Amino acid sequence: MTTAQTQELDVQPTPLALLLLGREADPRSERGVECPGDLPSPSDPDLVERARAAKEKLGSKVFVLGHHYQRDEVIQFADVTGDSFKLARDAAARPEAEYIVFCGVHFMAESADILTSDDQKVVLPDLAAGCSMADMATAEQVAECWDVLTEAGIAEQVVPVSYMNSSADIKAFTGKHGGTICTSSNAKRALDWAFEQGEKVLFLPDQHLGRNTAVRDMGMSLQDCVVYNPHKPNGGLTAEELRAAKMILWRGHCSVHGRFSLDSVNDVRERIPGVNVLVHPECKHEVVAAADYVGSTEYIIKALEAAPAGSKWAIGTELNLVRRLANRFAPEGKEIVFLDKTVCFCSTMNRIDLPHLVWALESLAEGNLVNRIEVDKETEAFAKLALERMLALP
Repeated sequence: MTTAQTQELDVQPTPLALLLLGREADPRSERGVECPGDLPSPSDPDLVERARAAKEKLGSKVFVLGHHYQRDEVIQFADVTGDSFKLARDAAARPEAEYIVFCGVHFMAESADILTSDDQKVVLPDLAAGCSMADMATAEQVAECWDVLTEAGIAEQVVPVSYMNSSADIKAFTGKHGGTICTSSNAKRALDWAFEQGEKVLFLPDQHLGRNTAVRDMGMSLQDCVVYNPHKPNGGLTAEELRAAKMILWRGHCSVHGRFSLDSVNDVRERIPGVNVLVHPECKHEVVAAADYVGSTEYIIKALEAAPAGSKWAIGTELNLVRRLANRFAPEGKEIVFLDKTVCFCSTMNRIDLPHLVWALESLAEGNLVNRIEVDKETEAFAKLALERMLALP
């Protein structure tokens, strides 16, 4: 369509279209779109040396966090590696670091800002590094959901439990309504606590982690779970369905872990006799049910560390980590493959590349604060309350 035709039809770009085109930003979303400044070329042969020089110049003023799903070219500059919550706590334990450079995604940097002191500044090398799962639950949608629960007469019985993979707004909602945060490794403890406080749980935003924990770890049935779809009136549920449910699962998922299927499991078992299938609990229920082992990112790493030489493993999690583990344990004779035949990186995690990291470090070394992630005080207070409830779990 030509410009003249567009003008004739008076077609106006929607806010979403503007976001996709990178012309505007939504501050209440994980979707970042702007990264000011000139980035070094990816083909620049001096990038590694430039990163080292900038980091050395900053010294103890900078602390670089690297999530397990980051590229190898980035993870080599991390002072510590881990999952999102471990990294946020590591940052809080380094009060002397003026700058926290978080090589991860937006919600992780928010969590680091919430847990660190006011004097520390959290930097995300690329503001477009968001999380599709976190984007699936906005503050407005969750507030509307709570209204639906109130109209159904059950809000007072419901305790919200939100996954770490959620925005600061959602964590704040959780804190404000008496709930707690969970990670993939302590989800059962969080749900046990929640059911001591109330009769039902609203689990945000990953339906698969909520369902797998409830059914696999707590003995509930699939019928005890309903899925609230924020894009349908009343979440697509009747008041009777909401009253009958124990687990009200938000209709969200991880775009990486959601790709694994039962066919993936069956296929790898045929291709590799004797293979152990180890998957993350963000995978679909049928995948988790068919796997030999299920656990968080840290669980996956520890399981492979303890695995005997010569064992064979198919891993259902992000490809950067799987490839790194395969290379690490190959000398021990451990065969580690990606569960699916299709290559699947986390596209937003991969936005943190070496050019962006170099740009962020060099800017800080020159005294220019860039891409700061800062949570407002009210949101921070309620989000921190929810996080503290998690920390207090038995």
